[in-house]
Amino acid sequence: MIVMREQLNVTERAGMKRMKAVRGAVRRGLLAAAALAGMAILTLAAGSGTKPGNSIDLVLREAVEQKKAPGVVAMASRGDEVIYQGAFGKRASTKDVPMTLDSIFHIASMTKAVTAVAVLQLIESGRVKLDEPAATYLPELAKVQVLEEFDPATKKAKLRPPKTPPTVRQLLTHTSGFGYDFFDARLHEYVEAGLAPAITGDSDAFLKAPLMFDPGTHWEYGISYDWLGELVEQVSGETLEEYFRRHIFEPLGMTDTFFNVPAEKQARVVALQLRQADGSFVEPPPQPMKPLRFFSGGGGLYSTAGDYLKFERMVLNSGMFGGKRILRAETVAQMSHNQIGEMKLAELRSTIPQLIKNPVRLPGSPDKFGWGFGINSRAVEGGRAAGSLAWDGIFNTFFWIDVSGKTCGVVLMQTLPFSDDGALAAEEDFERALYASAAR
Repeated sequence: MIVMREQLNVTERAGMKRMKAVRGAVRRGLLAAAALAGMAILTLAAGSGTKPGNSIDLVLREAVEQKKAPGVVAMASRGDEVIYQGAFGKRASTKDVPMTLDSIFHIASMTKAVTAVAVLQLIESGRVKLDEPAATYLPELAKVQVLEEFDPATKKAKLRPPKTPPTVRQLLTHTSGFGYDFFDARLHEYVEAGLAPAITGDSDAFLKAPLMFDPGTHWEYGISYDWLGELVEQVSGETLEEYFRRHIFEPLGMTDTFFNVPAEKQARVVALQLRQADGSFVEPPPQPMKPLRFFSGGGGLYSTAGDYLKFERMVLNSGMFGGKRILRAETVAQMSHNQIGEMKLAELRSTIPQLIKNPVRLPGSPDKFGWGFGINSRAVEGGRAAGSLAWDGIFNTFFWIDVSGKTCGVVLMQTLPFSDDGALAAEEDFERALYASAAR
């Protein structure tokens, strides 16, 4: 799940005052979309996978034919071997462009794991301390306050200083006190009242949002990783785009992962598709991609399945890939373990159902959190083992890293709303088919 950067208008306007008209290829995170009635059902064609008749191919082909998604790319690796790759459906339905393995997706909150790696590199080098107040590196955080009370009728709010300042560790674990207004009802009302900037546009103004609780007392999904992106820029002296490229993407050979997709590669960017009330999809008109000014550590990246699989394989291989060490093995071990103690991931409830469908469900049912990853305490029936790492992006992009099973996978779609039943079924069917194939 991601942060909202460009807004979309919806035909259902009740409670959606801050959304604007759909902007096709969407440059930044969180979009709000809604049913656009009377649109024709899209005709989707299957693409190609590893080999004809492959059972995993069949699952993904049927996902497209059954309109679980207009198009999908999926890849998986076990040990040092890529064991599956397949592309099905359409990259752009209005232009009848088929999906290909090198299609570029807005991966949104899958950016967070990359940001976590960048922060941990700075910790390894001694430039950042895990349990230091984050305001040590970002002085503006010294001013942040907790929203104790808010009356939406009078627009009166009571704020107070936090009992303890948020630390780098708490930002990494989403226990900092920061939330997302599209999940936190109180924060949503506060933003709607105009008392804090919405997560909109190519700007970091939304970072002025208050804390929703005292740091270290709860787990709540929010803007912590955007603050961590700011921290990486402040400490390294590089933009987040430059830092990622020099210290993560180039060493890993991730040549198709960007905040700003180069002009010569933009034709490969997958079009966003919006689920309609009748179950069909509609593709908004494309808009030109404009250069970003703000690089979101919480949700700004575009990538391919092949590139992101390289990142996953680095984590699975204790910080190394292709002979390049990105993190120390002991750092990856800590990154991969529960870092929130007895706390559990809070149930997510969308304040904008057109954008994120209720009930919000995450594949694998993660209930703990490490550094950059959700962790499932229980094994998934027919799929990943207990202790696997995972997260996703709001446009229905998913990944998991099964540490004990030495297996990782990535499933990329480009649809809204998030937590769409069809998209979730496509990911889960792929995962089960992959593990069933390995068991034979």
